[in-house]
Amino acid sequence: MSQNLDTALKYAQEHSASFVDELKEFLRIPSISTDPERKADMQNAADWVAGKLKALGMENVQVLPTGGHPLVFGESLAAGAGAPTVLVYGHYDVQPDEPLGLWDSGPFEPQVRGENIYARGATDMKGQIILALKAIEAIQRSGKLPVNVKFLVEGEEEIGSPNLGRFIESHKELLACDFMLNPDGGILRPDLPTITYALRGLAYFELRLYGPAHDLHSGTFGGVVHNPAQVLCELIAGMHDEQGRVTLPGFYDKVRYLDREEREELNRLPVNEAIILGMTGASTLWGEAGFTPLERAGARPTLEVNGLYSGFTGQGSKTVLPARAMAKISCRLVPDQHPKDVHDQLLEYLNANAPGTVRYEVIDLAASPPSISDRGSPYVGAMEKAMQAVWGTRPVFRREGGSVPVVAMFQQHLGVEAVNAGFGLPDDNMHGPNEKLHLPTWRRGIETFIRFFLNLAE
Repeated sequence: MSQNLDTALKYAQEHSASFVDELKEFLRIPSISTDPERKADMQNAADWVAGKLKALGMENVQVLPTGGHPLVFGESLAAGAGAPTVLVYGHYDVQPDEPLGLWDSGPFEPQVRGENIYARGATDMKGQIILALKAIEAIQRSGKLPVNVKFLVEGEEEIGSPNLGRFIESHKELLACDFMLNPDGGILRPDLPTITYALRGLAYFELRLYGPAHDLHSGTFGGVVHNPAQVLCELIAGMHDEQGRVTLPGFYDKVRYLDREEREELNRLPVNEAIILGMTGASTLWGEAGFTPLERAGARPTLEVNGLYSGFTGQGSKTVLPARAMAKISCRLVPDQHPKDVHDQLLEYLNANAPGTVRYEVIDLAASPPSISDRGSPYVGAMEKAMQAVWGTRPVFRREGGSVPVVAMFQQHLGVEAVNAGFGLPDDNMHGPNEKLHLPTWRRGIETFIRFFLNLAE
């Protein structure tokens, strides 16, 4: 392995400039999945990825139609039945480029300034796709790829992957693997490698309350007709207790216990209260008693109000008793919670607490189960070993507070876990103007993936 490793690393170093040139090609394609006028660009991006897979000698390369934008698939199974099979996930679609006036250079005109390359999709996640492709290319130039590899690159991640679940379910044999490698992520600092081993799930609802048939004069009917806005406020206020715990019946029944070792590992993360206050501008932190801010943000479930609306909200005054009130409510879930259970718990809470003076309905807007990977698995161990070799320090393990539905989809439909390891940085302006990719970290990522794939052979 040592000779192959040295040759692969040398190849990656010598071709670093051409790797950036190929990244620029990819970044020039305005593959904005939410914009119907970009349909041809989406197809071009899919074809571009397929071409790169073919150039690597991948077999069975296909651009597969869905109900929306196409998926790209390719595989290399030359390592044989005794070798592990890794499925590398990616998405070629990007967020819209507005507001254009805030970009210092064209969002689809990639420009290197200092140590960064700026363009929409640079970090999320075209740079991560190229990183994986180039790691495999470097290994191939040094000898035989010692593992089986499959690529699945979709074009709808930025719009919620509406067709991916059905595709995975109907193509289980095609996608069969030992684990998934998901580079759609990042590290905490350029000098601190990071492995994300857990992602929270999501249950998102719209709660609507209805009172009188139409808005009323608050002077004439106030105190006589129950105000739906007041009822909504009271219901929401009751969804947490004084300890910051969610009061939906049974909400914590399936929440997986955090043991001492895991809590100690999470406390290695270089994030403290002062850093969070600086990031948020809040005057003080709040949350469930008995847990650190990091534990609350990644390892404990939450219920948040994302929006409220009722009555008159314009300038000036209008004395109105509104007929309706609405709230957007999201719950972040942890293992082993399920969105359907939380839906039922919300209904049980409302049945017990909503007065008969109003009626209500709950609309499901989005759902994704949580996911967690075994930190002791050989696949996570191979990534940990690779990162330590590149950075010279043991990576930290973190739980991500957000949701990545594709990871849960693979667990649900294929029964496989994910190794979540990307190389974006917190200041890469993901989804915002002047999105960037830190090239020194990106090159370290290529070396990490070279070592990772070779480690798997052991």
